[in-house]
Amino acid sequence: MNPLDKPLLAAMLAAAPACVLAQSSLTLYGIADAGVRHVSGMTAANAASPSSTTAISSGVNNTSRFGFRGREDLGGGLHALFNLETGLNIDTGVQANANKFFDRASYLGLGGAWGTVTAGRQLNLLADAINPVDAVGMRFASFNPNIVTTGVSNHGLGIEYGTSGAASGSYRLDNSLKYVGRFGPVTARLMYGFGENTGSTAAQSSTGAGLAYADGGLAVSGAYQTFKSATGLTLEAGTLGAAYRFGSVRVAANTGRNKGETSATARTVQQVHSLGATWSATASFDLTAALYRLNRQRSGLQDDGYTRAFLFAEYKLSRRSKLYAELDRTNWRNGYQGAANKSAATGITAGMVHTF
Repeated sequence: MNPLDKPLLAAMLAAAPACVLAQSSLTLYGIADAGVRHVSGMTAANAASPSSTTAISSGVNNTSRFGFRGREDLGGGLHALFNLETGLNIDTGVQANANKFFDRASYLGLGGAWGTVTAGRQLNLLADAINPVDAVGMRFASFNPNIVTTGVSNHGLGIEYGTSGAASGSYRLDNSLKYVGRFGPVTARLMYGFGENTGSTAAQSSTGAGLAYADGGLAVSGAYQTFKSATGLTLEAGTLGAAYRFGSVRVAANTGRNKGETSATARTVQQVHSLGATWSATASFDLTAALYRLNRQRSGLQDDGYTRAFLFAEYKLSRRSKLYAELDRTNWRNGYQGAANKSAATGITAGMVHTF
């Protein structure tokens, strides 16, 4: 070998690992959200109450979290990907879900021009469908009726439907397969959750489909999904909404409905209708107003529900940091809140959110 070629060969060998690494990516990301919240007619956890309280709250604007996501280019148009994400309570420093560390996402997948297939713990298709058309932009997840009820994050039925790992809601499912295909302005989604119960493929299984359209300022999104309990009871849920942006204003509307079997003879039906608008008054200041109405029907019991209004004001300090103020009002109907509690509740929050 020519002696002059040795430095060139050494440089090429040294560069080889960098070339391989250039085909892969690993991202650490997260959101930190904390605010001072005062409520009348609710607890610090936003449950109906006869009293008032003031507390530090986490996740009023956006759920606090951190996670890892990665992608590797496999060549030929294929790529591998993964996502691990956990929720956090900034006010206490503990994880949001004491039973699952990566409670928000834990999946691995393969993608290409044909779409993406992922396996693991993932959002249900109702949550995916609501995302682009929610009236307040998916803010205040634990209190937002589109997330809580339409997305069945907290259906309140006391039964584990699907492999959610909890009897309170089915917003995310363990042991699930999801397909997402994007074809021009159209996005198609399919999902199947394996119940993994011995002797029964139906027990705790889930099946769903979703379709969305986005072009210019218009977005239309919907999904339908069924969830089975370990004893064969069924929760059926659907959602359909639209959003449109013209100039500095975005308007959004959605309707969702779910029907849950709570016994062989009893049913609970819940409907959520929402409407809202966001005005970007300046490049740094946004104002969002929204109204949600929940109707509940239960076998043998009086129909009830509530109306909830939100007002969010946000000021961007930078691309990653912003201050916000939030005001909400809830009016319960026909004793939905419980006989010992007030018929209305009010909350006000001032906080800051930072993304990284």
